[in-house]
Amino acid sequence: MLSRRGLLAGSALALLAGCSAAEPPPGPPPVPAPTRPVAPRDPVTVQRMPSAARGTDVDLVLITPEGVPAGGLPVCLALHGRGARARTFLSLGVPAVLTAAVRAGTPPFAIAALDGDHYWVRTGGADDPQRMLVDEVPGWLTARDLRPPSAVFGISMGGFGALRFARAHPELKAVATASAALFVSWPDARSRKVFADEANWRDAEPLRHTAELRPGGLGVWCGESDPFLAADRRLVKAVSPEVSRFSPGGHDDEYWQGVLPEIVKFVGERLS
Repeated sequence: MLSRRGLLAGSALALLAGCSAAEPPPGPPPVPAPTRPVAPRDPVTVQRMPSAARGTDVDLVLITPEGVPAGGLPVCLALHGRGARARTFLSLGVPAVLTAAVRAGTPPFAIAALDGDHYWVRTGGADDPQRMLVDEVPGWLTARDLRPPSAVFGISMGGFGALRFARAHPELKAVATASAALFVSWPDARSRKVFADEANWRDAEPLRHTAELRPGGLGVWCGESDPFLAADRRLVKAVSPEVSRFSPGGHDDEYWQGVLPEIVKFVGERLS
């Protein structure tokens, strides 16, 4: 017969055994997921994003007008030139230009700049910047309470990429290029040592697909001393864009900084 002390000890052991076999006691409740995405809190944010389409991490630079809530703003993609990066738009002064335009009456919008390469098209390897823009960037923007891209702007190589993007997205409200790096012939394009072959260039070259570009909402800017002037004039002649501006300047920061206010206003008025 068990003594009272033995009975109590056995009960305690049984209780301990039952606790060890059961699930551990619950910890603190998890933090509830936000009911809506979080918009950028600062006029400029820079974040590294893993891009499966490009096979590398890229900078996502978001620029919004100072003093304007970012939530729900429409977005214009910004594509940089060869040898530059998404952060180049910061050194060009885009944040101040955007804020000044909005304070002067242009409807507010956000600018999303990404890191790209090789004329923003796939040239043979797995790196596909256009797929990043189409398949990944909209989700990145939605997670920050911004709308999917409805406009695109590109400088030099980025102008090539912007027109390539516009061919596949006729619903865009605005497309703008500054000093678009376009090629009138394969020997000219081949000299850049970027495209895999002539077929790759022909498939991507905007000048060979001008029928796929809408003149409405398209703006073309180029300096009169720019090496791509003849190619950009050919684009204007073939498409008859809504706005085309050829003015003094070269293929450099000074020219781009000079035309940025007009381009930002052009985009904002069409996104409203």
